[in-house]
Amino acid sequence: MLAVLLGVWLWRKNRSDAKQDDAPPRRKASPEPHLPQVMVRCAVCGVHLPQNEALPGKKNHYCSLAHRQKLEG
Repeated sequence: MLAVLLGVWLWRKNRSDAKQDDAPPRRKASPEPHLPQVMVRCAVCGVHLPQNEALPGKKNHYCSLAHRQKLEG
């Protein structure tokens, strides 16, 4: 009986070790935190987006070229 329990324990231990080896490696956390970004509002639809992703216009920011053309021609 003891030999069976020992065999089952070893089998389960080896099985869990193999699962950990097959797991994809975890990405390490970024060493530096993301800094806050300036957010702007699209003049047409009102969606907020980071200023570096917005399309600048003459007076406003836009989320897409279509919205910029809609107001500025």
